[in-house]
Amino acid sequence: METERFEALIDAILAIIITIIVLEIPLASAGTWEALFELIYEFAIYAISFIVCFNFWNFNNNLFSIVNKIDHKVIWTMGITLFVFSLLPYLTTFVAENFYLFFPQLLYGLCFIVTAILSKFISKFLKESDPANIALQLVLEKDYIFAMTIVLAVIGIIIGYFAYPPAITICCLLSIIAMWIVPRFLNS
Repeated sequence: METERFEALIDAILAIIITIIVLEIPLASAGTWEALFELIYEFAIYAISFIVCFNFWNFNNNLFSIVNKIDHKVIWTMGITLFVFSLLPYLTTFVAENFYLFFPQLLYGLCFIVTAILSKFISKFLKESDPANIALQLVLEKDYIFAMTIVLAVIGIIIGYFAYPPAITICCLLSIIAMWIVPRFLNS
């Protein structure tokens, strides 16, 4: 199967997810800086969720620019991944309204972990569906970034459980930053 329509579907779903996240940001109760400052957690978690969505889109856009063929395993695994990812607007609001509670933060971190695990499967299935594509094989050879995301989210969950629940969201953000910084150091 060709990838153009599949890429367009991924783009459309991510645009809807970002739109829902934006619509969930509450309005300030008054037209003052103080009223805006009261929404600091909502804006912070929105910004993190936006970065997460953009990163997911950017990664998949770059990846699928070199993919020539996909099969049903790629399609269904990506569909499941997008389903999990579509929970992000709800989880963003849940965390924003309960920023210092462990359970909402845990669910946010689990969304990262499940998405990373499913992305690892997508990488495997992409390599299998397009074995003659040397560029794809080389790009997906070092898929440690998914493991790095999982490890950082688990570290955040441990810290969040024992000490500071927002550490989960912070570690999720750090995993996105590390995803772009670490490969540059390893390739230098």
